[in-house]
Amino acid sequence: MNKIILISLLIIAASCSNSEKPTLYMMGDSTMADKPDLTYPERGWGQLLPVFFDSTFVIENHAKNGRSTRSFIYEGRWDSLFSKLKTGDYLVIQFGHNDGSIQKTERYATPIEYRYNLKKFITEARSKGVNPILCTPIVRRNFENGVLTDTHGEYPGIMREISKELKVPLIDMHQKSMKMISALGEENSLPYFLQIEAGKFEKYPEGKIDNTHFSEKGAKAIDSLFIEGIKEQHIKIEQYIKHE
Repeated sequence: MNKIILISLLIIAASCSNSEKPTLYMMGDSTMADKPDLTYPERGWGQLLPVFFDSTFVIENHAKNGRSTRSFIYEGRWDSLFSKLKTGDYLVIQFGHNDGSIQKTERYATPIEYRYNLKKFITEARSKGVNPILCTPIVRRNFENGVLTDTHGEYPGIMREISKELKVPLIDMHQKSMKMISALGEENSLPYFLQIEAGKFEKYPEGKIDNTHFSEKGAKAIDSLFIEGIKEQHIKIEQYIKHE
């Protein structure tokens, strides 16, 4: 009988321990989002991030294609995600790809609005005891005369300023990816992005050249940059990263 009680107590203790483990929530755009069609080669870096963590560590990816800070709020996605957050959780925030799309009014956030929205996410998350982590937007593969050229304008800089102002950990994915893609060069960086040959996929019979979204190889490379940033700053979720 004592043995049965002991086993039961151990099971309960293990259950309590797991329940105390934080959840890592992710919010952002298509470069981070899960891609439901696994027969199609596009992958978001958030989709493959669990590969790098202990299997018991929960990661929920709420990133969606085409979203900006503005549309994430106005579509009710922030309210839905906010309702799930609990004390001790972590929240990765990556926007900037779509906020500058002036032609798409449902997405476009002026630099002032972008700043306001990011502060809203941070302050409201912190009100629940959640730990925000900011990630600047990843560069597009935009080479001009052999030189990688930025397309995100002032948005990454705004996020860096907010990080300092509100003392939020920042993983500068923009800077890290700029360095990585530049080092690879124009030709060698091709396999990291969505470069589809004609006739290979029914959805794109004529092929597709996409220098924003990632192949599986590219998504994993971006994940490595994120993991690098976590380790550099010794953010507590570092303890759940798999040992190589």
